[in-house]
Amino acid sequence: MSQWSDSNADSPKSMKRYRNLATRKGRMKAGAFLVEGERAITQIAVNRPDAVLEIVSTTDPPHRLDEYPVRIVTERQMESISSIRTPQGIIAVIELPRDTYSDQLPEHVGGRVLLLEDVQDPGNVGTLIRTAAALDYSGILLSDNCADPLSPKCVQSSAGAVLSLWSRRTPCYLEHVAELKRQGYFLVAADLEGESDPTALLGRENLVLALGNEGAGLSSRLLRLADFRLRVATVRQKAESLNVAACGAICMYLSCQA
Repeated sequence: MSQWSDSNADSPKSMKRYRNLATRKGRMKAGAFLVEGERAITQIAVNRPDAVLEIVSTTDPPHRLDEYPVRIVTERQMESISSIRTPQGIIAVIELPRDTYSDQLPEHVGGRVLLLEDVQDPGNVGTLIRTAAALDYSGILLSDNCADPLSPKCVQSSAGAVLSLWSRRTPCYLEHVAELKRQGYFLVAADLEGESDPTALLGRENLVLALGNEGAGLSSRLLRLADFRLRVATVRQKAESLNVAACGAICMYLSCQA
């Protein structure tokens, strides 16, 4: 349950309330995180309308957002709480989904799950969340060394898709993968030393697609669990490897093909 509404928005320290949400400690304490930009906010308002706690804007917000509490601030105040170089003039305070940090999988996992192991760049994590949502993945399982999916840059890169599917950031991710395999899920691991055979992704009703750290790739422990190790074929003389977000997009797209 968010504590945001219990705070005094008119106090002299009220701007600090928003700035504190840039840290995980601040987000956990307040039970809230920030989303910037009209399109991203609208995306969340459509999918999770009850999660929007407050709109902070330099002007009157769009009519489709006028059902929420609104706080008008100056451009200077907006700059002080925005995480981006050129603020878009509108920010939403969103209720934090605390199960994001749960060690338990959701009751209904769904058909396709994206697994991220130690993907540390928040821009990559946010982009992968956005791609997974766009390609109708059910959820994302993240190792505890991944970038926080609710950090400002992750949320910005996800373009409002961060609440469009379930997510779990947990040190228990390997145990969850093993359990999903026992339930019949097929684990495909993206690996530079794997086989270039995209048919391994096709027609899988229950699939876990694993992507690893930008530099080190997937751990040996996870690779041992894999049912198939997939290499996306590239011309290595021109580019040694793909960015993890690009690799993930290709693999997720292939997994959606019949």
